[in-house]
Amino acid sequence: MYDSKTVTDIMPPSAIPLGRRQPAGLLSNAEKDRLIERAFLGLYRWYTARSQETRNWNPDKSFDWRKLAQDWPSEITTAVQGFFAVEQYAPDYTSELVNLVRRSHGRSHFQLRWGSEEEKHADAWENAVLFSRQRSPQWIAEYKERLRSQQWTLPFPDAITNLVYTVFQERATQLNYLNLMKIAQGKSDRPHLADVKDPVLAQVAQVIAVDEAAHYNFFLEGVRLYLYYYPQRTLEAIKTVISGFAMPSSHLVPDWDKFAETVYRAGIYGPRDFSRDVMQVVFRQLGIEGRKQLEDGIKRTREVPTFDNDGTQQTAIWNSFDYGLVEGDVKRLHAKIEKFETEVGFSELDPTEFVENPEVPTKRRDD
Repeated sequence: MYDSKTVTDIMPPSAIPLGRRQPAGLLSNAEKDRLIERAFLGLYRWYTARSQETRNWNPDKSFDWRKLAQDWPSEITTAVQGFFAVEQYAPDYTSELVNLVRRSHGRSHFQLRWGSEEEKHADAWENAVLFSRQRSPQWIAEYKERLRSQQWTLPFPDAITNLVYTVFQERATQLNYLNLMKIAQGKSDRPHLADVKDPVLAQVAQVIAVDEAAHYNFFLEGVRLYLYYYPQRTLEAIKTVISGFAMPSSHLVPDWDKFAETVYRAGIYGPRDFSRDVMQVVFRQLGIEGRKQLEDGIKRTREVPTFDNDGTQQTAIWNSFDYGLVEGDVKRLHAKIEKFETEVGFSELDPTEFVENPEVPTKRRDD
């Protein structure tokens, strides 16, 4: 018999046998997994249609590479080279995540779509390094070989925690690119970078940042689904991620410390940015008041009876975040999916439906 607490992280509901009996009126883990899986499928279909309609750009032909500036300050060269290096692991990011969720239609197919978009980012940043003429083609080829001689692996063993990690990572990556865009637009608050002006680099950074924002929103919707149906496990995953967050492949990219120091001093990204513009933003969109409240809520939850003990419901977890906010966002996601499925015709044959989680106390919804 599978342990559904673990297996539901990586397997679709059809492959998971029913576990222990649930108290009357509550959703089983299998039913929760089915609802999450179905929502992911609807979200993936909506995302794919929208990305093809609004973000169908080409890394070689969508930018006037010949007009890229060739006199970047060394800080800009180091930053762009670092972005190029991180994106070189796109095949690893994609394959590892696809294998983790391969039995889920919506999640595995989205990861393929995500990978194709990340591949464009890798090519665009490589073009930026090349056309800046700060690095020779031979240097770039040798650097790529060095990067690809190592392989990135998943930072966490389960799907929920990796999903949470991607939310913070995508937001941090978007922030990096937006801040580089501002520098390239001549809007840096650093005196030695105030005269930088490169419209092509600004365009590249902006276009890629828009992609990262789309990725962030997809993964955020996924975390909301898990937070709605599996609040305790999801909050614990969030706590795990923020306890030791690091950007992907930071342990693989050569001279990472120099890169991190450079982007920090250039005002592109640093610890303060993560706290203020990544962690606090994600917390706000998930209805979490703050890190201390999150940790205290998890601690209190472990001190009250669970289903396994005497059949009483855990109550402390509902004080860790704004469950009503999450429920409203999940309902809005389903409304968006419903609208898309109505346009296509899926709603007539196999609609995605929202099912309320009766586990949450009614008074929390009414507050």
